[in-house]
Amino acid sequence: MSFVVPVLDPQIAEIAPGFRAMSICVKATPITRPEVATNALTQACEAVTAGAPDWAEAHLAAWAHTFRLFGAKPQRTPCSAEALRKRVLRDAVLPSIDPIVDLYNAISLRFAVPVGGENFAAYIGVPRLTVATGTELFDTIKDGSAANESPDKGEVIWRDDLGVTCRRWNWRQGTRTRLDADAEQMWFILESLPAMPLEALQAAADELGTGLLQMMPGATIDRQLIELY
Repeated sequence: MSFVVPVLDPQIAEIAPGFRAMSICVKATPITRPEVATNALTQACEAVTAGAPDWAEAHLAAWAHTFRLFGAKPQRTPCSAEALRKRVLRDAVLPSIDPIVDLYNAISLRFAVPVGGENFAAYIGVPRLTVATGTELFDTIKDGSAANESPDKGEVIWRDDLGVTCRRWNWRQGTRTRLDADAEQMWFILESLPAMPLEALQAAADELGTGLLQMMPGATIDRQLIELY
């Protein structure tokens, strides 16, 4: 698997100055220790109910502000990290979905950072973070059936050459590139704003990488910090 270098539209710098992300590429091997993810998710939920890093609230507030700048309503469609945190504060737990998804959800909870996980084999071209024209197609599920919709004009989206892979920056993932434990080529993106210290972003990437190697001995992991200038 070649290294994935996502493309950031220059317009993003106007919406979120100082945005940076950790891009992590994984050539997977079979999962032999799924309990690593189960334990990580349990511990992350306990950590959320016990408190949060001292910068966490400011980071989530910064994401809410950023969402408003491109027309989203964070109370109704919050960033992914805020949505997970709200569920845990309400229910004290987060249901298990899949070992890979559970692990990156645990990282998102512990570090108050949006984390996306994608099956890179399903991509057509490279991932691009850009501003929607409103004509792109996004594959999703409605009423239990496959459906297509379009993002709002001006909405920040992740996309590839075929269509939208995630709406409202990191709010809702599409079905085509959805990641699970069977994927052989995995791509993760940890997204931060300046309110999150760079050291914390690096620590989050470290923990994700460690957990993946514990679950999948022999996996190959490469990462790169992506920044807007």
